[in-house]
Amino acid sequence: MHDLQDTVQRIARCAQQHGLRVTTAESCTGGLIAKSMTDLPGSSNWFEYGFVTYSNGAKCDLLGVDPRTIESHGAVSDATVRAMAEGALARARADYAIAVSGVAGPGGGTAQNPVGSVWIACAGGGPTATLHLHLDGDRASIREQSAHEALHMLHDRMNNV
Repeated sequence: MHDLQDTVQRIARCAQQHGLRVTTAESCTGGLIAKSMTDLPGSSNWFEYGFVTYSNGAKCDLLGVDPRTIESHGAVSDATVRAMAEGALARARADYAIAVSGVAGPGGGTAQNPVGSVWIACAGGGPTATLHLHLDGDRASIREQSAHEALHMLHDRMNNV
């Protein structure tokens, strides 16, 4: 968790230097990324929203993900996580959005998306970028690794401001 806090502090410095706002759209991490951000005092100066869209319905209702995207590609996919990030960015009126969807386990895995399969998307500051991860460990470990990777992706994107 210490590394998460260090990365969040770097994100906060960058956001404050450039007057940027950040939002999150989380599924398998269940709000861990937003929690990491709001653990930092003063985060209200740069953190806008935290969407926890665990169900497919929430992804559609809150983020505007087209149900056909989930039906065609699945909730754990490039297309869905990209739509989540872009939907969060638009709805929160933020400058950057990070989104995560994956299978944290211990159940729920499929041949296409086994436990540990995680997609991350970062929107803002250019074309939406995605990353597909294959993580090992138990549920807590997969969620923490996902948050760690998402925060690093966001920080790297913001550093190119």
